Amino acid sequence: MNELFSVAGKVVVITGGTGVLGIGMVRHFATEGARVVVLGRNVEKAQALVDEVTAAGGGRNGGDNAMALHCDVTDTENVKASYNAVMERYGRVDVLINGAGGNVAGATIAPDKTIFDLDQAAMRAVVDLNFFGTLIPTMIYARAMAEQKEGSIINVASESALRPLTRVAGYGAAKAAVVNLTKYLCGELATKFGPRLRVNAIAPGFFLTEQNRTLLTNPDGSLTPRAETIIAHTPFGRFGEPEEILGTLQWLASDASKFVSGTLTVIDGGFDAFSI
Repeated sequence: MNELFSVAGKVVVITGGTGVLGIGMVRHFATEGARVVVLGRNVEKAQALVDEVTAAGGGRNGGDNAMALHCDVTDTENVKASYNAVMERYGRVDVLINGAGGNVAGATIAPDKTIFDLDQAAMRAVVDLNFFGTLIPTMIYARAMAEQKEGSIINVASESALRPLTRVAGYGAAKAAVVNLTKYLCGELATKFGPRLRVNAIAPGFFLTEQNRTLLTNPDGSLTPRAETIIAHTPFGRFGEPEEILGTLQWLASDASKFVSGTLTVIDGGFDAFSI
């Protein structure tokens, strides 16, 4: 059997593991035989997900294939506590997926507003969640990787990191910073702790999530004008499905990408490549 893409037995830590994309990640890596750590602010939802994948996995990994932990990725002490719990149980971290993120209404400029109306507190909150919510878990969980001399960190950026999206001021700026951080960490970790430490990012395009559903769909399920514009500029002519990011994640988490670091993989149905 070709084990090039295998993640069996690896300890995969996923922040934001209870979101629409995160849930798909947890289910996928558990199915692939990894030990999955679900980090989220809603620990009850995280535990329900762990119970689901544990039951589905049967005796895989000795029945110890998943754990749920409360974690606010902007709270350093909280993240440290989760790290200590992971290390006590598994003793290592092979993959960290920084999936936690989101937007705040005040960091988006309404059609009838301008940059002069931007809420600075909301902007800071968006940067805290998306940028520091990536940096803090990386600083803490990468310690295990540095000691092991190997590991893969996968940051979840966004289409808005590549080109500013109309009115979305804070989220795009914060995700662009995540991409820059990814490239910086590539060199920082490899040169100081060894070439088997890798840092990459993915940039999902437009997927329907709980956070953007009201922005993109009407109460009757039809598309809003903004959603129609997005689809018109997406060569594939549709939104992405959560499972369509999983192949890229599998590649980046496995030895199939062992000479890949500092990259950004776009998963957007051609949106970024499309012009008129």
